[in-house]
Amino acid sequence: MSSTEAPRHLEWVKSSYSGGDGGQCVEWAPAHAAATGEFLVRDSKVQEGPHLVLSRAGFAGLVALATSYS
Repeated sequence: MSSTEAPRHLEWVKSSYSGGDGGQCVEWAPAHAAATGEFLVRDSKVQEGPHLVLSRAGFAGLVALATSYS
């Protein structure tokens, strides 16, 4: 896992596990993941801020954690 600047012109999608009240919103870039195998994740409230770069296994772990709270 690392944190880095996002490549330009990414399409970010809000996670279906994000809170509906806007307080806990996580976005990811699925087209980038499909093209590169890097799973980019960011806080939707800080769009110009850093993001996480996860492996497929790391992203799967994040999704598993999110589902355990829903």
